[in-house]
Amino acid sequence: MDSSQITDLRSALSFLAEHPGQLASTDVEIDPYLEVAGIYRRVGSGTPTAPPTHIGPALLFNNIKGYPDWRVVAGVMASRTRTALLLGSEPRRLAFDLLQALGHPVAPVAVPSEQAPCQEVVVMPPFDLRELIPPIQSTPKDAGPFFNLGLLRAQDPETRASDVTIHRMCVHGPDTISVSFSIGRHIGVFLEKAWAMGKPLPVSCSIGLDPAIYVATSFEAPTTPLGFDELTIAGGLRHRPVELVSCVSQDAKAIARAELVLEGEFRPYHQADEDAVTGLGWAMPEFPGYVGPAQTQLPVLTVTAVTYRKNPILQILVGPGEEHVTLAGLPTEASIYRLIEDAIPGFLQNVYVPSAGGGKYLAILQVKKRRPNDEGMQRQAALAAFTAFSELKHVIVVDEDVDIYDPTDVMWAMTTRYQGDVDTIFIPGVRGHSLDPSGTPEYNQLLKGPGITCKTIFDCTVPWSLKERFQRSPFLDVDLEKYRIREVKGPLGL
Repeated sequence: MDSSQITDLRSALSFLAEHPGQLASTDVEIDPYLEVAGIYRRVGSGTPTAPPTHIGPALLFNNIKGYPDWRVVAGVMASRTRTALLLGSEPRRLAFDLLQALGHPVAPVAVPSEQAPCQEVVVMPPFDLRELIPPIQSTPKDAGPFFNLGLLRAQDPETRASDVTIHRMCVHGPDTISVSFSIGRHIGVFLEKAWAMGKPLPVSCSIGLDPAIYVATSFEAPTTPLGFDELTIAGGLRHRPVELVSCVSQDAKAIARAELVLEGEFRPYHQADEDAVTGLGWAMPEFPGYVGPAQTQLPVLTVTAVTYRKNPILQILVGPGEEHVTLAGLPTEASIYRLIEDAIPGFLQNVYVPSAGGGKYLAILQVKKRRPNDEGMQRQAALAAFTAFSELKHVIVVDEDVDIYDPTDVMWAMTTRYQGDVDTIFIPGVRGHSLDPSGTPEYNQLLKGPGITCKTIFDCTVPWSLKERFQRSPFLDVDLEKYRIREVKGPLGL
Protein backbone atom coordinates (compact mmCIF):
# COMPACT_ATOMS: atom_id res chain seq x y z
CA MET A 1 0.00 0.00 0.00
CA ASP A 2 1.25 3.48 -0.89
CA SER A 3 0.71 6.57 1.26
CA SER A 4 -1.16 8.17 -1.64
CA GLN A 5 -3.95 5.64 -1.01
CA ILE A 6 -4.62 6.96 2.49
CA THR A 7 -8.06 8.59 2.57
CA ASP A 8 -9.06 8.26 6.22
CA LEU A 9 -7.98 6.91 9.61
CA ARG A 10 -8.65 3.29 8.69
CA SER A 11 -6.52 3.32 5.56
CA ALA A 12 -3.82 5.13 7.57
CA LEU A 13 -3.80 2.32 10.14
CA SER A 14 -3.70 -0.31 7.39
CA PHE A 15 -0.72 1.52 5.91
CA LEU A 16 1.08 1.62 9.28
CA ALA A 17 0.47 -2.09 9.76
CA GLU A 18 2.74 -2.70 6.75
CA HIS A 19 5.64 -0.83 8.38
CA PRO A 20 7.39 -2.63 11.26
CA GLY A 21 7.36 -0.83 14.58
CA GLN A 22 4.69 1.72 13.66
CA LEU A 23 1.45 0.12 14.94
CA ALA A 24 0.68 -2.11 17.92
CA SER A 25 -2.60 -3.36 19.42
CA THR A 26 -4.01 -4.96 22.55
CA ASP A 27 -7.11 -7.13 23.06
CA VAL A 28 -7.01 -6.86 26.88
CA GLU A 29 -10.00 -5.05 28.38
CA ILE A 30 -8.97 -1.44 29.12
CA ASP A 31 -10.80 1.16 31.22
CA PRO A 32 -11.26 4.53 29.44
CA TYR A 33 -10.85 6.25 32.82
CA LEU A 34 -7.08 6.81 33.34
CA GLU A 35 -5.96 3.39 32.05
CA VAL A 36 -5.89 4.14 28.29
CA ALA A 37 -3.71 7.23 28.82
CA GLY A 38 -1.59 5.52 31.47
CA ILE A 39 -0.75 2.72 29.06
CA TYR A 40 0.09 4.93 26.11
CA ARG A 41 2.23 7.20 28.26
CA ARG A 42 4.56 4.19 28.65
CA VAL A 43 4.21 2.86 25.08
CA GLY A 44 4.87 5.95 23.01
CA SER A 45 3.67 9.32 24.24
CA GLY A 46 7.16 10.88 24.31
CA THR A 47 8.48 14.15 25.76
CA PRO A 48 7.29 16.29 27.52
CA THR A 49 5.25 13.53 29.18
CA ALA A 50 6.94 12.71 32.49
CA PRO A 51 9.42 9.82 32.38
CA PRO A 52 9.35 6.92 31.86
CA THR A 53 8.20 7.54 28.31
CA HIS A 54 9.60 7.37 24.81
CA ILE A 55 8.58 7.60 21.16
CA GLY A 56 6.89 4.33 20.24
CA PRO A 57 4.23 2.90 17.93
CA ALA A 58 0.64 3.99 17.58
CA LEU A 59 -1.55 1.75 19.75
CA LEU A 60 -4.97 0.33 18.92
CA PHE A 61 -7.11 -0.62 21.94
CA ASN A 62 -9.56 -3.28 20.73
CA ASN A 63 -11.43 -3.94 23.98
CA ILE A 64 -12.75 -0.86 25.79
CA LYS A 65 -14.51 -1.62 29.07
CA GLY A 66 -18.23 -0.88 28.80
CA TYR A 67 -18.09 0.04 25.09
CA PRO A 68 -18.02 -3.21 23.08
CA ASP A 69 -18.69 -1.53 19.74
CA TRP A 70 -15.79 0.92 20.02
CA ARG A 71 -12.06 0.78 19.57
CA VAL A 72 -9.65 3.56 20.58
CA VAL A 73 -6.38 4.51 18.87
CA ALA A 74 -3.64 6.70 20.32
CA GLY A 75 -0.41 8.09 18.90
CA VAL A 76 -1.05 7.94 15.17
CA MET A 77 1.12 11.04 14.70
CA ALA A 78 3.24 10.70 17.87
CA SER A 79 6.44 10.35 15.83
CA ARG A 80 8.01 12.60 13.22
CA THR A 81 9.18 9.53 11.30
CA ARG A 82 5.70 7.97 11.32
CA THR A 83 4.05 11.23 10.26
CA ALA A 84 6.50 11.54 7.38
CA LEU A 85 5.62 8.00 6.29
CA LEU A 86 1.91 8.78 6.42
CA LEU A 87 2.39 11.91 4.30
CA GLY A 88 4.76 10.29 1.79
CA SER A 89 7.58 12.55 2.96
CA GLU A 90 10.84 12.36 4.95
CA PRO A 91 11.38 13.64 8.51
CA ARG A 92 13.75 16.41 7.40
CA ARG A 93 11.55 17.49 4.50
CA LEU A 94 8.17 17.75 6.17
CA ALA A 95 8.18 21.55 6.45
CA PHE A 96 9.14 21.90 2.78
CA ASP A 97 6.38 19.52 1.67
CA LEU A 98 3.86 21.46 3.75
CA LEU A 99 4.94 24.65 2.01
CA GLN A 100 4.57 22.92 -1.35
CA ALA A 101 0.99 21.98 -0.44
CA LEU A 102 0.31 25.49 0.83
CA GLY A 103 1.37 26.82 -2.57
CA HIS A 104 -0.76 24.28 -4.47
CA PRO A 105 -4.06 24.14 -2.59
CA VAL A 106 -6.92 21.85 -3.57
CA ALA A 107 -10.39 22.96 -2.47
CA PRO A 108 -12.69 20.49 -0.66
CA VAL A 109 -15.77 19.05 -2.37
CA ALA A 110 -19.21 18.06 -1.07
CA VAL A 111 -20.49 14.50 -1.43
CA PRO A 112 -23.99 13.08 -0.79
CA SER A 113 -24.70 11.35 2.51
CA GLU A 114 -24.72 7.90 0.91
CA GLN A 115 -21.05 8.45 0.07
CA ALA A 116 -20.17 9.61 3.59
CA PRO A 117 -19.10 6.77 5.90
CA CYS A 118 -19.34 9.12 8.89
CA GLN A 119 -23.15 8.93 8.64
CA GLU A 120 -23.52 5.15 8.60
CA VAL A 121 -25.01 5.43 12.11
CA VAL A 122 -27.09 8.48 13.12
CA VAL A 123 -28.10 9.14 16.72
CA MET A 124 -30.57 11.92 17.49
CA PRO A 125 -31.49 13.31 20.96
CA PRO A 126 -32.06 12.33 23.65
CA PHE A 127 -28.66 10.75 24.32
CA ASP A 128 -25.80 10.89 26.81
CA LEU A 129 -22.40 11.42 25.21
CA ARG A 130 -20.71 9.65 28.15
CA GLU A 131 -22.75 6.50 27.51
CA LEU A 132 -22.55 6.70 23.73
CA ILE A 133 -18.79 7.28 23.29
CA PRO A 134 -15.90 6.06 25.50
CA PRO A 135 -15.21 8.92 27.96
CA ILE A 136 -11.41 9.20 27.92
CA GLN A 137 -9.93 10.84 31.01
CA SER A 138 -6.14 11.03 31.26
CA THR A 139 -5.36 12.00 34.88
CA PRO A 140 -7.29 12.22 38.19
CA LYS A 141 -6.93 16.01 38.03
CA ASP A 142 -8.76 16.33 34.70
CA ALA A 143 -11.96 18.37 34.59
CA GLY A 144 -13.69 15.37 33.01
CA PRO A 145 -13.57 13.34 29.80
CA PHE A 146 -12.08 15.28 26.89
CA PHE A 147 -12.15 15.12 23.12
CA ASN A 148 -8.70 16.44 22.15
CA LEU A 149 -8.59 15.61 18.43
CA GLY A 150 -11.95 17.11 17.52
CA LEU A 151 -11.71 19.19 14.35
CA LEU A 152 -14.28 21.98 14.60
CA ARG A 153 -15.57 23.44 11.33
CA ALA A 154 -17.74 26.55 11.14
CA GLN A 155 -18.56 29.41 8.79
CA ASP A 156 -18.36 33.16 9.24
CA PRO A 157 -22.02 34.24 9.71
CA GLU A 158 -21.38 37.31 7.53
CA THR A 159 -18.98 36.23 4.77
CA ARG A 160 -19.66 32.43 4.88
CA ALA A 161 -15.89 31.82 4.79
CA SER A 162 -15.08 28.55 6.58
CA ASP A 163 -12.39 27.59 9.06
CA VAL A 164 -11.23 24.45 10.87
CA THR A 165 -9.36 24.24 14.18
CA ILE A 166 -8.63 21.76 16.96
CA HIS A 167 -9.59 22.69 20.52
CA ARG A 168 -9.75 20.88 23.84
CA MET A 169 -13.36 19.95 24.53
CA CYS A 170 -14.58 18.85 27.97
CA VAL A 171 -17.81 16.87 28.28
CA HIS A 172 -20.02 18.50 30.92
CA GLY A 173 -23.34 16.73 30.53
CA PRO A 174 -25.41 14.46 28.31
CA ASP A 175 -25.26 16.86 25.36
CA THR A 176 -23.03 19.75 26.46
CA ILE A 177 -19.29 20.34 25.95
CA SER A 178 -17.15 23.32 26.92
CA VAL A 179 -14.71 24.41 24.21
CA SER A 180 -11.45 26.20 24.93
CA PHE A 181 -10.79 28.89 22.32
CA SER A 182 -7.30 30.40 22.29
CA ILE A 183 -6.99 34.14 21.64
CA GLY A 184 -7.26 34.93 17.93
CA ARG A 185 -8.55 31.57 16.73
CA HIS A 186 -10.79 32.17 13.74
CA ILE A 187 -13.81 30.15 14.85
CA GLY A 188 -13.75 32.26 18.00
CA VAL A 189 -14.10 35.31 15.77
CA PHE A 190 -17.04 33.66 13.98
CA LEU A 191 -18.62 32.96 17.37
CA GLU A 192 -18.32 36.57 18.51
CA LYS A 193 -19.98 37.74 15.28
CA ALA A 194 -22.85 35.26 15.60
CA TRP A 195 -23.52 36.09 19.23
CA ALA A 196 -23.41 39.83 18.49
CA MET A 197 -26.18 39.14 15.94
CA GLY A 198 -28.13 37.17 18.56
CA LYS A 199 -27.71 33.94 16.60
CA PRO A 200 -26.27 30.51 17.42
CA LEU A 201 -23.16 29.37 15.55
CA PRO A 202 -23.64 25.93 13.96
CA VAL A 203 -20.56 23.70 13.87
CA SER A 204 -19.40 20.18 13.16
CA CYS A 205 -16.73 18.35 15.14
CA SER A 206 -15.04 15.58 13.15
CA ILE A 207 -12.86 13.01 14.93
CA GLY A 208 -10.72 10.20 13.48
CA LEU A 209 -9.27 11.55 10.22
CA ASP A 210 -6.63 11.20 7.54
CA PRO A 211 -3.43 12.48 9.24
CA ALA A 212 -2.93 14.93 6.35
CA ILE A 213 -6.07 16.76 7.51
CA TYR A 214 -4.92 17.03 11.11
CA VAL A 215 -1.45 18.32 10.15
CA ALA A 216 -2.72 20.80 7.55
CA THR A 217 -5.41 22.25 9.79
CA SER A 218 -2.92 23.07 12.55
CA PHE A 219 -1.58 26.08 10.61
CA GLU A 220 -2.22 29.45 12.23
CA ALA A 221 -2.10 33.13 11.28
CA PRO A 222 -0.31 34.90 9.67
CA THR A 223 0.37 31.97 7.30
CA THR A 224 -3.34 31.19 7.15
CA PRO A 225 -5.25 34.46 7.68
CA LEU A 226 -8.92 34.83 8.60
CA GLY A 227 -11.01 33.33 5.80
CA PHE A 228 -8.34 30.87 4.65
CA ASP A 229 -9.61 27.27 4.48
CA GLU A 230 -6.84 24.99 5.79
CA LEU A 231 -8.57 21.97 4.25
CA THR A 232 -7.15 23.20 0.95
CA ILE A 233 -3.66 22.44 2.33
CA ALA A 234 -4.73 18.88 3.15
CA GLY A 235 -5.98 18.62 -0.43
CA GLY A 236 -2.62 19.86 -1.63
CA LEU A 237 -0.80 17.24 0.45
CA ARG A 238 -2.90 14.42 -0.98
CA HIS A 239 -3.33 15.95 -4.48
CA ARG A 240 -7.08 15.42 -4.19
CA PRO A 241 -9.92 17.26 -2.44
CA VAL A 242 -11.08 16.57 1.10
CA GLU A 243 -14.66 15.28 1.00
CA LEU A 244 -17.33 17.08 3.04
CA VAL A 245 -20.94 16.12 3.80
CA SER A 246 -23.88 18.18 5.02
CA CYS A 247 -24.76 17.61 8.66
CA VAL A 248 -28.08 15.99 9.53
CA SER A 249 -29.11 18.49 12.24
CA GLN A 250 -27.19 21.71 11.51
CA ASP A 251 -26.41 24.06 8.63
CA ALA A 252 -22.80 22.90 8.61
CA LYS A 253 -20.53 20.44 6.85
CA ALA A 254 -18.36 17.69 8.34
CA ILE A 255 -15.46 15.54 7.12
CA ALA A 256 -17.24 12.79 5.18
CA ARG A 257 -14.74 10.03 5.99
CA ALA A 258 -14.44 10.83 9.72
CA GLU A 259 -14.93 8.05 12.24
CA LEU A 260 -17.17 10.23 14.42
CA VAL A 261 -18.97 13.56 14.03
CA LEU A 262 -20.55 15.65 16.76
CA GLU A 263 -23.02 18.15 15.32
CA GLY A 264 -24.14 21.11 17.37
CA GLU A 265 -24.35 24.82 17.96
CA PHE A 266 -22.98 27.48 20.26
CA ARG A 267 -26.11 29.14 21.58
CA PRO A 268 -25.80 32.87 22.41
CA TYR A 269 -23.93 33.51 25.63
CA HIS A 270 -24.23 29.93 26.90
CA GLN A 271 -20.98 29.65 28.86
CA ALA A 272 -19.54 27.59 31.68
CA ASP A 273 -16.33 27.21 33.66
CA GLU A 274 -14.20 24.40 32.27
CA ASP A 275 -14.10 22.62 35.65
CA ALA A 276 -17.81 23.12 36.34
CA VAL A 277 -18.22 19.41 37.11
CA THR A 278 -15.18 18.93 39.38
CA GLY A 279 -14.45 22.40 40.74
CA LEU A 280 -10.77 21.42 41.09
CA GLY A 281 -9.31 24.26 39.01
CA TRP A 282 -7.61 21.96 36.47
CA ALA A 283 -8.37 21.13 32.84
CA MET A 284 -6.22 18.38 31.23
CA PRO A 285 -2.56 17.65 30.40
CA GLU A 286 -1.28 20.31 28.03
CA PHE A 287 1.74 20.62 25.72
CA PRO A 288 4.11 22.46 28.15
CA GLY A 289 4.17 19.26 30.23
CA TYR A 290 1.77 20.20 33.02
CA VAL A 291 -1.93 19.84 33.75
CA GLY A 292 -3.40 23.05 32.38
CA PRO A 293 -5.46 25.35 34.60
CA ALA A 294 -9.19 25.34 33.97
CA GLN A 295 -10.53 28.34 32.12
CA THR A 296 -13.59 30.31 33.11
CA GLN A 297 -16.69 31.17 31.13
CA LEU A 298 -15.98 29.09 28.04
CA PRO A 299 -18.49 28.77 25.20
CA VAL A 300 -20.67 25.67 25.52
CA LEU A 301 -21.40 23.48 22.51
CA THR A 302 -24.86 21.90 22.60
CA VAL A 303 -24.70 18.64 20.64
CA THR A 304 -27.76 18.09 18.44
CA ALA A 305 -26.75 14.86 16.69
CA VAL A 306 -24.00 12.24 16.75
CA THR A 307 -23.04 10.31 13.62
CA TYR A 308 -20.35 7.66 13.20
CA ARG A 309 -19.09 4.76 11.13
CA LYS A 310 -19.98 1.15 11.85
CA ASN A 311 -17.45 -0.37 14.28
CA PRO A 312 -16.10 3.13 15.05
CA ILE A 313 -12.58 4.02 16.17
CA LEU A 314 -12.16 6.92 18.59
CA GLN A 315 -8.87 8.70 17.87
CA ILE A 316 -7.22 10.39 20.84
CA LEU A 317 -4.08 12.32 21.68
CA VAL A 318 -2.30 11.36 24.92
CA GLY A 319 -0.53 14.47 25.99
CA PRO A 320 1.53 16.29 26.68
CA GLY A 321 3.67 14.40 24.22
CA GLU A 322 5.17 13.92 20.81
CA GLU A 323 1.84 13.93 18.96
CA HIS A 324 1.01 17.49 19.99
CA VAL A 325 4.55 18.49 19.02
CA THR A 326 3.97 17.03 15.56
CA LEU A 327 0.63 18.73 15.05
CA ALA A 328 1.74 22.12 16.34
CA GLY A 329 5.39 22.02 15.33
CA LEU A 330 5.27 21.05 11.66
CA PRO A 331 3.06 23.98 10.55
CA THR A 332 5.16 26.26 12.77
CA GLU A 333 8.32 25.13 10.98
CA ALA A 334 6.73 25.77 7.59
CA SER A 335 5.46 29.20 8.63
CA ILE A 336 8.84 30.27 10.01
CA TYR A 337 10.72 29.04 6.97
CA ARG A 338 8.41 30.82 4.53
CA LEU A 339 8.59 34.18 6.30
CA ILE A 340 12.39 34.13 6.68
CA GLU A 341 12.96 32.88 3.14
CA ASP A 342 10.79 35.72 1.83
CA ALA A 343 12.76 38.24 3.90
CA ILE A 344 16.32 36.84 3.44
CA PRO A 345 16.35 34.48 0.43
CA GLY A 346 18.76 31.56 0.66
CA PHE A 347 19.96 32.34 4.18
CA LEU A 348 17.84 29.92 6.24
CA GLN A 349 18.72 26.30 5.52
CA ASN A 350 16.19 24.56 7.74
CA VAL A 351 14.12 24.97 10.90
CA TYR A 352 13.15 22.49 13.60
CA VAL A 353 10.61 22.82 16.41
CA PRO A 354 11.66 20.11 18.91
CA SER A 355 9.73 18.19 21.54
CA ALA A 356 11.37 20.11 24.38
CA GLY A 357 9.34 23.19 23.46
CA GLY A 358 6.03 21.36 23.13
CA GLY A 359 5.78 22.31 19.46
CA LYS A 360 5.29 26.00 20.22
CA TYR A 361 7.92 27.49 22.56
CA LEU A 362 11.27 26.58 20.97
CA ALA A 363 12.66 26.75 17.42
CA ILE A 364 16.14 25.92 16.13
CA LEU A 365 17.22 27.81 13.01
CA GLN A 366 20.02 26.53 10.75
CA VAL A 367 21.55 29.40 8.76
CA LYS A 368 24.41 29.83 6.30
CA LYS A 369 26.44 33.03 6.34
CA ARG A 370 27.65 33.49 2.76
CA ARG A 371 29.37 36.88 2.89
CA PRO A 372 30.52 39.51 5.43
CA ASN A 373 27.22 41.37 5.15
CA ASP A 374 25.36 38.28 6.37
CA GLU A 375 26.76 38.84 9.87
CA GLY A 376 23.85 39.95 12.03
CA MET A 377 21.29 38.42 9.67
CA GLN A 378 21.06 35.41 12.00
CA ARG A 379 19.51 37.63 14.64
CA GLN A 380 17.24 39.27 12.09
CA ALA A 381 16.06 35.78 11.11
CA ALA A 382 15.32 35.00 14.75
CA LEU A 383 13.24 38.16 15.05
CA ALA A 384 11.32 37.13 11.93
CA ALA A 385 10.62 33.73 13.52
CA PHE A 386 8.85 35.47 16.40
CA THR A 387 6.77 37.36 13.84
CA ALA A 388 5.88 34.17 11.99
CA PHE A 389 4.67 32.49 15.18
CA SER A 390 3.76 34.77 18.05
CA GLU A 391 3.65 32.00 20.70
CA LEU A 392 7.34 31.20 20.18
CA LYS A 393 9.47 31.87 23.29
CA HIS A 394 13.08 30.79 22.54
CA VAL A 395 15.04 30.69 19.27
CA ILE A 396 18.43 28.97 18.97
CA VAL A 397 20.42 29.86 15.85
CA VAL A 398 23.20 27.56 14.58
CA ASP A 399 25.44 27.32 11.51
CA GLU A 400 24.93 25.05 8.52
CA ASP A 401 27.40 22.41 9.83
CA VAL A 402 25.23 21.70 12.90
CA ASP A 403 22.57 18.96 12.81
CA ILE A 404 19.47 20.69 14.16
CA TYR A 405 17.72 17.33 14.67
CA ASP A 406 20.47 16.13 17.03
CA PRO A 407 20.12 17.83 20.45
CA THR A 408 23.68 16.85 21.38
CA ASP A 409 25.06 18.61 18.31
CA VAL A 410 22.98 21.71 19.10
CA MET A 411 24.27 21.70 22.68
CA TRP A 412 27.81 21.32 21.33
CA ALA A 413 27.30 24.48 19.27
CA MET A 414 25.94 26.27 22.33
CA THR A 415 28.96 25.13 24.34
CA THR A 416 31.67 26.09 21.82
CA ARG A 417 30.11 28.92 19.78
CA TYR A 418 28.18 30.87 22.40
CA GLN A 419 29.03 33.30 25.18
CA GLY A 420 26.07 34.17 27.38
CA ASP A 421 26.94 37.85 27.87
CA VAL A 422 27.37 38.69 24.16
CA ASP A 423 25.23 36.08 22.33
CA THR A 424 21.98 36.28 24.30
CA ILE A 425 19.31 38.73 23.14
CA PHE A 426 16.42 39.37 25.51
CA ILE A 427 13.07 40.75 24.31
CA PRO A 428 11.16 41.43 27.55
CA GLY A 429 7.49 42.15 28.13
CA VAL A 430 6.13 40.47 25.00
CA ARG A 431 2.84 38.58 24.72
CA GLY A 432 3.55 34.84 24.75
CA HIS A 433 1.37 31.79 25.34
CA SER A 434 -1.19 31.64 28.14
CA LEU A 435 -0.18 28.12 29.17
CA ASP A 436 3.47 28.96 29.92
CA PRO A 437 3.59 28.44 33.72
CA SER A 438 6.60 30.75 34.05
CA GLY A 439 4.87 33.59 32.21
CA THR A 440 3.23 35.11 35.28
CA PRO A 441 3.96 38.01 37.64
CA GLU A 442 4.26 35.44 40.46
CA TYR A 443 7.23 33.89 38.65
CA ASN A 444 8.71 37.16 37.36
CA GLN A 445 7.67 40.40 39.04
CA LEU A 446 8.72 42.39 35.95
CA LEU A 447 5.87 40.88 33.94
CA LYS A 448 2.78 43.06 33.82
CA GLY A 449 0.29 40.23 33.56
CA PRO A 450 -0.23 36.52 32.84
CA GLY A 451 0.68 35.37 29.34
CA ILE A 452 3.48 37.94 29.03
CA THR A 453 7.02 36.61 28.73
CA CYS A 454 10.64 37.42 27.97
CA LYS A 455 11.51 36.06 24.55
CA THR A 456 15.13 35.06 24.03
CA ILE A 457 17.51 34.54 21.11
CA PHE A 458 20.52 32.27 21.64
CA ASP A 459 23.00 33.11 18.86
CA CYS A 460 25.20 30.00 18.59
CA THR A 461 26.69 30.91 15.22
CA VAL A 462 30.34 31.63 14.51
CA PRO A 463 31.11 35.30 13.71
CA TRP A 464 31.93 35.66 10.01
CA SER A 465 35.39 37.01 10.78
CA LEU A 466 36.26 33.86 12.77
CA LYS A 467 34.90 31.25 10.36
CA GLU A 468 38.30 29.74 9.62
CA ARG A 469 39.00 29.07 13.31
CA PHE A 470 35.76 27.10 13.86
CA GLN A 471 35.92 24.48 11.12
CA ARG A 472 34.96 21.00 12.26
CA SER A 473 37.55 18.23 11.90
CA PRO A 474 37.81 17.31 8.16
CA PHE A 475 37.38 13.51 8.06
CA LEU A 476 37.33 11.56 4.82
CA ASP A 477 33.80 11.30 3.42
CA VAL A 478 33.11 7.65 2.58
CA ASP A 479 30.25 5.50 1.28
CA LEU A 480 29.55 2.88 3.97
CA GLU A 481 27.79 0.57 1.52
CA LYS A 482 31.19 -0.26 0.06
CA TYR A 483 32.50 -1.71 3.33
CA ARG A 484 29.75 -4.30 4.06
CA ILE A 485 29.68 -3.45 7.76
CA ARG A 486 27.46 -5.83 9.74
CA GLU A 487 26.48 -6.45 13.35
CA VAL A 488 28.63 -8.87 15.34
CA LYS A 489 26.55 -11.47 17.21
CA GLY A 490 27.72 -14.11 19.68
CA PRO A 491 31.17 -14.68 21.17
CA LEU A 492 34.13 -13.62 19.05
CA GLY A 493 36.34 -16.49 20.16
CA LEU A 494 39.40 -14.26 20.25
